Amino acid sequence: MNKYDWLLFLHMTGAFLFLGAAVVAVVFNFAALRRERPSEIALLLRLIVRTTPAFGIGGLLLIVFGLWLVDDAGYGYGDAWIIAALVLFVLSNVFGAVGGARGKPAMELAESLSAEGDQPSAELKTRLRDPLVLFLDFGAAVLGFAVLVLMIWKPGAGG
Repeated sequence: MNKYDWLLFLHMTGAFLFLGAAVVAVVFNFAALRRERPSEIALLLRLIVRTTPAFGIGGLLLIVFGLWLVDDAGYGYGDAWIIAALVLFVLSNVFGAVGGARGKPAMELAESLSAEGDQPSAELKTRLRDPLVLFLDFGAAVLGFAVLVLMIWKPGAGG
């Protein structure tokens, strides 16, 4: 394998970790929305938190080796599709971080209710369905996949 192949392999490994964590987080989020018992909801929300290392490691590999690939493959850092991918990547991370922080009180409530009898709660359901948190969480995943589309399509890259 040559240098380009190694860079591409490490960049793709980062992409799989990052997007795999996004898929897992979305699946656990949907599952939590469908549950009634606070103990089940708390478990699923804690599992979402466990995806954080994959986001971090994947994101680091993705960005470091992606930028190195830009240079090695002869693309320009000023190419519109690269700038767009970087902006979408940053937005995806910001959406995920803000959504995760705003969703933390729902996890804390689920854990508290779980310890206090584990009965369904209208307040917990309302917090889980907070439109802003849902927009940020699912928006982060959509933005991440939009980056993938740009990386595959490379609009304007000439081939």
